[in-house]
Amino acid sequence: MRVVTPGDQASHDAAAAGVDPLGDPFLQTRFALPTRPVTFLRRDRLVHHLDEAMGAPLVMVNGSAGAGKTLLVADWARGLGQPVAWLTLDAAVKEPAMFWAHLLRSLRASGAAPPGDIGSAPGASGADRSLLSRLAAHLSAGPRPVIVVLDEYELATPEVSEQLAFVLRHAGAALRLVLVTRNEPLLPLHRYRAAGELTEIRDAELAFTAEEAVALLELHGLHLPLPAARALVERTRGWAAGLRLCALAARQSPDPETYLKEFEAGHSTVADFLLAEVLKRQPAPTQDLLLRVSVLERFNADLVNALTGRPDGASILADLHRQNAFVEDLGHAWYRLHPLFREILRVHLRERLPGLEPELHRRAAHWLRANGALPEMLAHGAAAGDWEFTARALVDDLAIGQLLTGPGSDRLTDLIAGMEPAPGSPETELVRAARELSQHDLHHGLAHLHHAEDQLTRGEEDDPAAARLSCALLNALAARLSGAPGRAEQAARAARRLEREVPAGLLGRHPELPALLLTHVGSARVWAGRFDEARDALTTVADGHDGVSTAVARQESLEHLALIDYLDGWPGRAERHAAAAETESERFGPPQHDGCGLGRLVLAAVAVDRDELSRAQHLIDQIPEGAAKDPVTAAGRSIATARLLLARGKARAAVAAAETAVPADVASPSPWAERHAALVTSAAHLAEGRPEEAAQVLRDVADDEPACAVSMAWACLEAGDRETALAVLDGVPGGGRVGPAVRVRATLARARVAYTDGRPAAARRLVADALANARRDRLRRPFLEAGPWIEPLLTSDPLRRLAAGWLTPGDPAPDAETGAAPVLVEQLSARERDVLARLAQMMSTEEIAADLYVSVNTVKTHVKSVYRKLAVNRRSEAVRRARELQLL
Repeated sequence: MRVVTPGDQASHDAAAAGVDPLGDPFLQTRFALPTRPVTFLRRDRLVHHLDEAMGAPLVMVNGSAGAGKTLLVADWARGLGQPVAWLTLDAAVKEPAMFWAHLLRSLRASGAAPPGDIGSAPGASGADRSLLSRLAAHLSAGPRPVIVVLDEYELATPEVSEQLAFVLRHAGAALRLVLVTRNEPLLPLHRYRAAGELTEIRDAELAFTAEEAVALLELHGLHLPLPAARALVERTRGWAAGLRLCALAARQSPDPETYLKEFEAGHSTVADFLLAEVLKRQPAPTQDLLLRVSVLERFNADLVNALTGRPDGASILADLHRQNAFVEDLGHAWYRLHPLFREILRVHLRERLPGLEPELHRRAAHWLRANGALPEMLAHGAAAGDWEFTARALVDDLAIGQLLTGPGSDRLTDLIAGMEPAPGSPETELVRAARELSQHDLHHGLAHLHHAEDQLTRGEEDDPAAARLSCALLNALAARLSGAPGRAEQAARAARRLEREVPAGLLGRHPELPALLLTHVGSARVWAGRFDEARDALTTVADGHDGVSTAVARQESLEHLALIDYLDGWPGRAERHAAAAETESERFGPPQHDGCGLGRLVLAAVAVDRDELSRAQHLIDQIPEGAAKDPVTAAGRSIATARLLLARGKARAAVAAAETAVPADVASPSPWAERHAALVTSAAHLAEGRPEEAAQVLRDVADDEPACAVSMAWACLEAGDRETALAVLDGVPGGGRVGPAVRVRATLARARVAYTDGRPAAARRLVADALANARRDRLRRPFLEAGPWIEPLLTSDPLRRLAAGWLTPGDPAPDAETGAAPVLVEQLSARERDVLARLAQMMSTEEIAADLYVSVNTVKTHVKSVYRKLAVNRRSEAVRRARELQLL
């Protein structure tokens, strides 16, 4: 038995009297569970986690200041139905002597009183090992486990942690220790993790969800819609104190929802909290580092050292992260600041160190450039206003194409918008040209491009290969926008020569450059009507590099291939290419770029041929007036709109729409655009009973294109000129050289001749051939436009059976206005079929997720894939298409 000395007896008497061994009174608040405010929100998911943790000896609730750690554990402890020994550490209770004196007092207060012979409260030198052994033995012999909560444990000294680890190890299952801390304690946590005896709740789990934020704000008398709550949670990272402080401030605002959406964090109660609890607790060098890195979205030690001019970045960052000081570890030695903390630090950087921010951006830009982080470099170079350095880096790295395509192109374009208008180096002029051309401003884009070319011609650059290659790319884009195929080919030839002068490794890092170049050239060839050459270039891009940087080029190439297919009379092929283009816009997450809209216009034209007029209108309406960025797309919109107006019986409006198919400001006309405008005008004359005028329009085109020949034949038939009609039809190529859209109309024209000549058997045979060719692509318009002579044929066997299910009224078929063609681009997976079946049952996304035991985001991904594969845009269309394909 330990001998009790007079000094020990004095310490014991002092503790019993409510005084610590060193003479300070015991503060009762150190042992009391913190009081919950009236606006406290109980979060059952976290309470349940703590309940489950009671099977382990050690629980660590580790989070940043204001993360809601203490109130969470206090709320949980109140609901246990058994005593809890609670101790809140502070500056006076962090050394061993004071800590153990207070812990013994807390144990007695909870009813887990150690016996009198365990020893007294320790003296100033701390607890000896025998006292710790007796305490552990007493706890292990108890009738039930003792729960001890140590709040603000980050204040404890290493000696306290060492002694506490001894008690925890020897008390065994009789002690349940809960540590509430801002950083990891100096305990052998690795052993407890390896043994599965440690439960951890960290910042990520402590963060409020959007739904919890809504409930918290309601306790403050605020009603925030869930989307607005999601935005607030994103900005605050679900930080409990931030949400509560924002709620208190919003209650004083006349428009709380707007306040929560737009509040300035720099001077707010949130700022006061973070500055007091985080920034001002740090030593001066760390405060300086935090202020400087506030200009960065992410950073590592070397980048931090470049901004501070000191070599201590690595140790300070590691320490800040360990302290949960709102510095988040991104992995691979990269960090970032909490968004609100960063906002506040930037405001205080400008106040404490005015004028330093541009210099910090400049240093960051130079470091990032040297380390190959070009996109981030551009942001900092722009923020520093160092346009010469920024533009040179962009051009020298052959990254000019990133202003035109790929993820972040819009953001880069916005950054460059701040460039001064004064003339500069060839690089700055090229960047300005890229910006203007990406916005389809041909006039200003060409002006900057010519200035750059003039400077390069004068030899003002030492190694202009990269700059000249960028010139070639921009010249190809300008030629595409202006409808100048000759200039596009010239730019392509120049680019091929210059590619040999550029390091292969550099060119290999930018597959978007050759992809964009071929796309621009392919578009210009389409405009010129050189479809075979265009198809070669566009197919090379579509089948080429399969990455995010070339996604826009692939999408636009597929859209142009869809247009070629449609113009050649192959609507099924056109639809498949357009659907593949839609897939490219979805593959890499939310679309950064919506293509040029050409794919939807092709789908609209195909929908008109199927007499799906509402669908056609919907697709056209998705592309705003004036959104067409090149003459090919503009002509596609004009023709699709004119065809739709014709189908609706609005002949004069159709002619007016077709007249815009060839813009007045293009460098050269397009033969197919002129041809299809003439086809619309001829059809309008024919619809209004003027066959001679219809034929004359086509004669003026003087084109032997099959679609024009077939339309000429129909005009001749309406004029009563049977012989000319047959002669014209005889000149139309047969076999597979002509697509079904043209072949069906030609066959129906011959059928009409046979019917008029009194040869019904021949007419029926020809109509049967037309039905067989039209059925696969659901081409209804040719039969609707054929005239009344065909109706009795379609209602008699065997033609009625050929038309059943897709053409003739009264038979089970898709609605003539809204039905969609059953083209399955790709087979549905088993899980996609599961989702589709539940879509047909009108289940919500959340209900489907719950039924299939997957996340809502997973369901959304499957739904998008189902829509893509079925070539639809809405749930109702997907269900109808699936039933047509017998998938349901």
